Amino acid sequence: MVKIKVCGITNIKDALECVELGIDALGFIFAESKRRVNKETVKEIARELPPFITLVGVFVNEEKETVKKIAKYCKLDILQFHGQETTNYCQEFIEYKTIKSFSIKSKFSLEDVNNFQVSAYLFDTFKMGTHGGTGICFDWNVLKRASFKRPIIISGGLNSDNIARCINLLQPYAVDICSGVEEYPGKKDKEKLRNFIKKIKLIEL
Repeated sequence: MVKIKVCGITNIKDALECVELGIDALGFIFAESKRRVNKETVKEIARELPPFITLVGVFVNEEKETVKKIAKYCKLDILQFHGQETTNYCQEFIEYKTIKSFSIKSKFSLEDVNNFQVSAYLFDTFKMGTHGGTGICFDWNVLKRASFKRPIIISGGLNSDNIARCINLLQPYAVDICSGVEEYPGKKDKEKLRNFIKKIKLIEL
């Protein structure tokens, strides 16, 4: 089954509801965002979670030492780089599993993606002045014609209405949702979460 990551978690209640509904990973944003959290909040949330839930820290052009300090303090499992981080930058974190995010523009080139020696590639929608959480889909057909060395994760504008089409078209390793299951930025909607996860579980690849 496709793995499910819910990003933009800001509180214990939302985190526990996500776990109850069967998600695989929780994403915490340590960058400028309406959903930004501090390391103390994440550590507090992590204490309340059951075993086998993956914790993902999302960073945007952050200083390497700052990332490492936060990752150690919060006991993060995966680091997700959502800015203009280079291949050399990503290789500084070999002790962690890493995800590199790429924002898809109308003339996006996939040529350099495979140069990144990371655990997975995440594809999101480009929007000037933002790093994710746009609520807008990109043209998935761009990826259909490409071949990647690492598993792919799809993000950007996903919801219960379009997730089946996305998975059937691209067969990604995982999907990453944020605004599509929110009541408002930083607060998840349990019914939207339930419907989204239900649609994924009904898909037979």
